[in-house]
Amino acid sequence: MALITLRRNVCHLPAFWIHGAALKNQPINHVHKAVKGHHLCPWFCSQPPELFRVRFRHACCKKFHSENGNDPHPVGEPVYSQVRDWDRLEQNLKNEDEQLFIRRLNGFTSSEEVLSFISTMETLPDAVAAGALQRICEVEKKGGDRRLPKDILENSLFQALCFQFEQEPSHLSNTSLVAALHSLILLHVDPQSNLLLNLVAECQDRLKRGGLEVHNLCILGESLIRLQGPDCVTLELILYQLQGEKLETFTPEDIVALYRILQACAEKMDQHQTFLNKINNFSLSIVYSLSPKLISQMLTALVALDQTQALPLVIKLGKYVVRHITHFTNEELGRVLEAFIYFGHSDRFFTQALEQYVTTLSLTLDPEVVSKIMEYCSRKLILSKPIFDAVAESFVCQTEKFSPSQVSKLIEPFGKLNYLPPNASALFRKLENMLFTHFNYFPPKTLLGLLHSCSLIERHPVNFMAKIFSPFFLQRLQGEESYLDRLSLARLTQLFLTSVLECHFYKGPKLLPNFRVRSFLTPCCSLETPMDFQLYKSVMVGLIDLLGARLYFASKVLTPYCYTIDVEIKLDEEGFVLPFMVDEDVHQRVALCIDGPKRFCPNSKHLLGKEAIKQRHLQLLGYEVVQIPYHEIDMLKSRLELVEYLQRKLFSQRSGDHWQEG
Repeated sequence: MALITLRRNVCHLPAFWIHGAALKNQPINHVHKAVKGHHLCPWFCSQPPELFRVRFRHACCKKFHSENGNDPHPVGEPVYSQVRDWDRLEQNLKNEDEQLFIRRLNGFTSSEEVLSFISTMETLPDAVAAGALQRICEVEKKGGDRRLPKDILENSLFQALCFQFEQEPSHLSNTSLVAALHSLILLHVDPQSNLLLNLVAECQDRLKRGGLEVHNLCILGESLIRLQGPDCVTLELILYQLQGEKLETFTPEDIVALYRILQACAEKMDQHQTFLNKINNFSLSIVYSLSPKLISQMLTALVALDQTQALPLVIKLGKYVVRHITHFTNEELGRVLEAFIYFGHSDRFFTQALEQYVTTLSLTLDPEVVSKIMEYCSRKLILSKPIFDAVAESFVCQTEKFSPSQVSKLIEPFGKLNYLPPNASALFRKLENMLFTHFNYFPPKTLLGLLHSCSLIERHPVNFMAKIFSPFFLQRLQGEESYLDRLSLARLTQLFLTSVLECHFYKGPKLLPNFRVRSFLTPCCSLETPMDFQLYKSVMVGLIDLLGARLYFASKVLTPYCYTIDVEIKLDEEGFVLPFMVDEDVHQRVALCIDGPKRFCPNSKHLLGKEAIKQRHLQLLGYEVVQIPYHEIDMLKSRLELVEYLQRKLFSQRSGDHWQEG
């Protein structure tokens, strides 16, 4: 085990080349020996280099034995006291093992505490020295991805640590070597400095000799990705060696680190897919031992690597997400939800856990997490009233914390899933105030989607219709494209139809005809749900029995108002059913909405927002809307019951209605 002798190196440290201001340490009564040809390359700062003689007066310079027979102790301090303190420290080092020191390092919350701790030691095991660098990196990174503060850079002990790593990397253990390299890279050391060049060269030499263990290979791989990018040649050698190891020898942390390495090489996944398949299968056996952080990282890597064939692993990870949901950080939970959205994963246990989590912490949740939770519910069509109510309350209480994109992700699910929370008045009042204040900050498509979703649940954006129908907004919406996308045109058209049918007091500009669509039912980006074919076949058989012939009803009828009617039946003034090809003497049109499961929120009888607005608009256009939901058809046990059911639905309110004989 190599030992870094701090007192000797600090008190006999050669001159350093560094950037920035001179160190403000007071000189001590000792002649520093200059070592010719050695200097510390500029790593951290960007100012032009200036030459400074580094002199230290440090705690560890006050207590040490002189090896050349001189008496280097400060004037006025008894030599005996120094020797006694020194002997005590040496004894302490013998009595306490390295792991204890590492645990003590991990308890510190600032770089100053770390440096103060190691300053009490004359010799420092390389593992503890590497641990000190790692802890400095951890505590500094908590404040964001930034460089080290100037006072740490200029700290004599920190410089001595780095100098020793630069000069004697061959004396370090494998673990200390890769840990030091990883920490220094995270601290933004100059990649061309002697310090990093020496450490990288030593790592490469040991790698070629096959002397690095699995854990160290994983750390080295991630370090080189940060330093040189995923295309570095050494990374291929690391992956080659890792593929030769038995996965049973990997710890859970190593497996997740391996996922992160492969994630960085996602563009080369064709070369590593076979290896990745083995990792996916093996990971099923270690899911139980993963921490929330590791679960989040594994799911993120699976998304980046497009591992749609690894659904058994995703499902098993989902089960453990339920157990750990309260222990995820906001960022980790957001990544978990992103992964579930990507893989289409959901289950009632996760929904229940999410409900409890949100209702408990709704007023303290990060806005990004709130919007991500609502996006997840929207994508999976999960109408969870506890979640929606808690999120609505959160938005009302802290509206100013939400960005435009977060507001859109939060509000749109209410319209999509056709739900108004108990505080709907306060919610939409807050939303309207925010739109008045920050209208121009919303991206055009985001704003259009937000306002359209409000109209689905009869919260019509009347005060903003004039703006979104204006040529200026439409030009912004189109951007640099030669035409508007189909979904945007459909939303604009439905908003225009809403202004005509449901907002009679709106007198602003109308939507120009060239921005209107002819049909809301399209193969993609549709504002209507296609009819369930099997359900339609069942209903059609009953209608033929009831009406006597197929000619008395039409299917998939496109109206002049963009909506497609599943089944249309025409009645004359006396209530007789007319053949569907007849257009004269039509007094009443009956629109049958044959609503299959996809038109409802899953496992419920609650219509989606786009189906609710369709039925509402058809009624306003003069149609008699008759809803035929799948859950009522499923209750019927015979063809006779089906005919009687349709008889009640169509004619029970109009006893004088009849149909023509064919």
